[in-house]
Amino acid sequence: MEAVWKGNNMKYSAVIFDLDGVLCSTDEYHYQAWKQIAKQLCIPFDRHLNHRLRGISRAESLEILLIHGGMTLPAAAKSRLLQQKNSLYREMLSQMQPDDLSPQTVTTLEKLKSADIPMAVASSSENAAFIMERLKIRHFITALVSGCDIRRSKPDPEVFLLAAQRLGLSPEACLVVEDAAAGVQAACAGGFACVALGDGAGERAAWRIDELPQILPIVLGYHI
Repeated sequence: MEAVWKGNNMKYSAVIFDLDGVLCSTDEYHYQAWKQIAKQLCIPFDRHLNHRLRGISRAESLEILLIHGGMTLPAAAKSRLLQQKNSLYREMLSQMQPDDLSPQTVTTLEKLKSADIPMAVASSSENAAFIMERLKIRHFITALVSGCDIRRSKPDPEVFLLAAQRLGLSPEACLVVEDAAAGVQAACAGGFACVALGDGAGERAAWRIDELPQILPIVLGYHI
């Protein structure tokens, strides 16, 4: 399907990518880790509930899980569960290899790099650096902002604003690529133009695309 164009055509100076769901996919790892936590708490957990956890922090995800189960826990118990979830998730992430990247992702990064377009990754995940190391894509990326760097996760725009700051650019000069509604909301709140990859990111994005290479005409300034 062609990208849906809803804004003025222009060339952007940089691209800020969300990581999970845009450059790679670790959704299944998140699902399996949260499923184990939910089972331990005797809370029903399915892929529909897992979808609600996309694009938000681990702590916020746990709160949604507890509300779903009608539970409250003391802070110390929550902390232990968050550490356990992250340990399960990182164990699964350690299986990732560069071959797990789609050829389309590699092609897109290579073409932006060859066009001298700076790129940043802005992710709510505290494991973003580890994931990029496993996939061996750090050399494409000028700036990285992860959950370790921010106080407020998406839909707050902090992660994107910090990425733009580290690139030395204004929000208006950067194009954000997101796959989650919370991420699109954060980008719009920060004054960024946003591309929504897939159907799950809502209607607020300036463009909606089905495949990552479809950002190339948008960034480089020629018509789709």
